[in-house]
Amino acid sequence: MANIKNAAAKADLRGAVQVTVRDSVTGAPLVNAAIKLYKAHTLQGVPMADCDVDEVKKWLPDEALLAATGFTGADGAVLFPALDAGAYIAAYDNIVPMRMDALFYQCAVVHNNCTENVCFDFAFNPQVDIQFESNCREVENNCAFVGDKANAEVHVDGDGPLGEDALRIVARSPWQPRGNDGHHFSTTMRRAGPQRFEAQVLFARRGRPAGAAGGAGMPMARSGGPGASLTADQLAGVVAPGSMASLGVNSDFEADQRVPQPISGKLGVSLTRTETEPTEDLPLWTLIRNSTEALSFTNYLAFLDQLFCDANVAVSDFERLRFVGKNAAFNAIKSRRALPFNDSDSYRVLKAATEAFVMVNCGVLSLPLAFNPAEDAAYLDRRDIPNGGSLADVLANEYLETVDGSTLALPYLAVIRRKLPDIPITIPGSGSEADLCFGIIQERLSNPCLIELIWSYWMEEGMLVQTMNAITQRFQNLRPAGTALGQDPLANTEIDMLRPLNNLLWGYTQDEQHRLTVVRRNYEYDHHYGVRLDGKAVQRFRPADSRSKFLEAFHHLLRLLTSFYRQDDDTTVKADAFPVLNALKEVHLILSQGAHNQFGDLPSTARIEMLMQQWLLGRPEFREFLPTRVMVAYPEPWMDRVDAMKKLQGWTDTSVMHFRSLAMFGEQLLLSIRYGNWSDIYESTQAFNWARFWRPQAQGYIHAYRAATGVDLSVDGADTATDATLPSVLLRQRLAAQQARA
Repeated sequence: MANIKNAAAKADLRGAVQVTVRDSVTGAPLVNAAIKLYKAHTLQGVPMADCDVDEVKKWLPDEALLAATGFTGADGAVLFPALDAGAYIAAYDNIVPMRMDALFYQCAVVHNNCTENVCFDFAFNPQVDIQFESNCREVENNCAFVGDKANAEVHVDGDGPLGEDALRIVARSPWQPRGNDGHHFSTTMRRAGPQRFEAQVLFARRGRPAGAAGGAGMPMARSGGPGASLTADQLAGVVAPGSMASLGVNSDFEADQRVPQPISGKLGVSLTRTETEPTEDLPLWTLIRNSTEALSFTNYLAFLDQLFCDANVAVSDFERLRFVGKNAAFNAIKSRRALPFNDSDSYRVLKAATEAFVMVNCGVLSLPLAFNPAEDAAYLDRRDIPNGGSLADVLANEYLETVDGSTLALPYLAVIRRKLPDIPITIPGSGSEADLCFGIIQERLSNPCLIELIWSYWMEEGMLVQTMNAITQRFQNLRPAGTALGQDPLANTEIDMLRPLNNLLWGYTQDEQHRLTVVRRNYEYDHHYGVRLDGKAVQRFRPADSRSKFLEAFHHLLRLLTSFYRQDDDTTVKADAFPVLNALKEVHLILSQGAHNQFGDLPSTARIEMLMQQWLLGRPEFREFLPTRVMVAYPEPWMDRVDAMKKLQGWTDTSVMHFRSLAMFGEQLLLSIRYGNWSDIYESTQAFNWARFWRPQAQGYIHAYRAATGVDLSVDGADTATDATLPSVLLRQRLAAQQARA
């Protein structure tokens, strides 16, 4: 014990080095600048006791002597603590445009119980030039008026020959890039008064392209240790540890109101839809919409192709940035996942890759955040919702709440956290085993995985799982239970064309014991939403806790939305959103009651399994195995295989495209209701914006529900009994009618 105390005391007496990086012209700090700290040695390899000028001039970096790597915080400083006494070299590891080939470093001598300060001052000399134009003409005297366009040009010394891989400029919303050189931005001034242009000038690491930034797709990085506060830049994905250094630039100006001009003669008058105001939950809805699209089969297929087949496959910028995180997660999971049977490596690797894809893309607050400023602003504009500025800024500064002094969380989860003040927050990998046995894992609180089980339910009603089961039974030479000899539609099909998939199908079939059963999924469907499957495999259903009111409440909300949209489209009427708000509160309450039992794990597990089923069915070999319809434009390659199997087996003839729409749109709608803090909202503005924001999804769900079940949720005069009828019952009735007509 005495030795332990002495070692701790010795560590406390050790010294430290603090490195600061800033612009010498403006004094602005350089945030996220990479600093490498080396132990100082002579060219002969002898440790230096002090900073000998001649030896320091001849110093060359040696990675074997690297003591630590740090990144400057919001104040432009980084601290290297607990250093043994001696000489150290602090090297700046980002580019300096004025001297691209130069290596900037300084020597510091560390003494026990002292902090040595090292300062790098670079004359970046950032310049912002703002001009104004009206009706495509430059304004004389450079005067700004509401309605004019403001054009900003940003430069730092020496940036002329540099491309975006070395230097990049990111402007804050509502400023948008103008031209292709990356230095010009523009916006339209919509209000009078003070205006500000803000941007970040980003400098790449030395010898490292911007696209190789680390941390992509991983949980939000917090400088200063776990739980430290996040900046708006970090939330925007602009500044993540290991990426580019950032220098903030800004320029202020005034915009005056135009003097009204008298107009005479014949005038045309038109009415527009009711104006609304931006609300602070717009960033959450945008993240939900973009994150669920990131989990789509199209992105999943591109990720697998990029991982296993072609690293240069064409993907979106967002997916390319997150690929680093997904690849790291895949490598970590692959080493931990094992299957207890032979010849299954192909399937094991596919399973690990799918888990990594879902892990990284389902986190609503994973870096880089799922914001696409140009597309997000265009989406809001189409919904007639004003853009109140940068969604990342609103998320960081207005929407997210701080719990336990430092952890950022969604407001709804913050309310839940305040109900449990006695339960500690645990950080995986940093606490003791006892802490991990009792506590709330920080990742679940600050970066929840947004997946709804309703997606899996509608995929199962669309016969995705049943199709794969029929194929694996044929693969094992099994006749379906209850089927007489000669009545199996697949009995006479030859499966030789599936030979290239033999190893994958073998692993999938052998792994059946480790997959969720239809019974387990069915009980969880009922616990979450009060819905259940219908069939021989799920008879003798005995649920302990069912959401019997969910269907009626959700369908009531959809009917209210139809009425709201009619009013909102009428330019002579201001649509009343209070009924929508009350319906949202009711659905939110019911959903929160079902967020227990297997809520945290079963939805993601079901998603992983069904994505793999889609990928297997989407393989070209199945196009030859099943009689698919080539001329039908299915959006995803697995879908025609499912419809072909349904035709062979005599199942429902409703296309799987409608069930896919129910899965996608239902998940987005329910996520926005579940994770919104609706119980604490009493003004209708947020419900008004919610209805407008999710209009394509709501009306898409209503149409798909009518196509699948025959119930039209858009007609007036709701039938409570019909609204509360289980979809599986309606589907069985339609199947019976289909078979009777046949």
